[in-house]
Amino acid sequence: MKNIQNAQSVLVNDTCNDCGSYADIGSVIDEHDRQLIVNFNGPQALDESALLRQKVQARFDDVVVESTSIDSGICLTINFAFSAEKMIFQLENTI
Repeated sequence: MKNIQNAQSVLVNDTCNDCGSYADIGSVIDEHDRQLIVNFNGPQALDESALLRQKVQARFDDVVVESTSIDSGICLTINFAFSAEKMIFQLENTI
């Protein structure tokens, strides 16, 4: 563990002081992972996709949402300005 701590930048402390776990920052979150695709099926697909569109547009300013009809329902493509926004939205809405 000392080697890991010595190798990391002094500006970043990504080792847990209690258990010694090491987190490789940047390996889990890709800064370019900004697109979320959600498919809705069934008779409520249009209403459910419209509700999710409203939620994401109310939550974030620079989000682009496209809705496409597919055979089984609606495909909603959400493009966020930042990958963190995508993660926050997924966590808030259990997606």
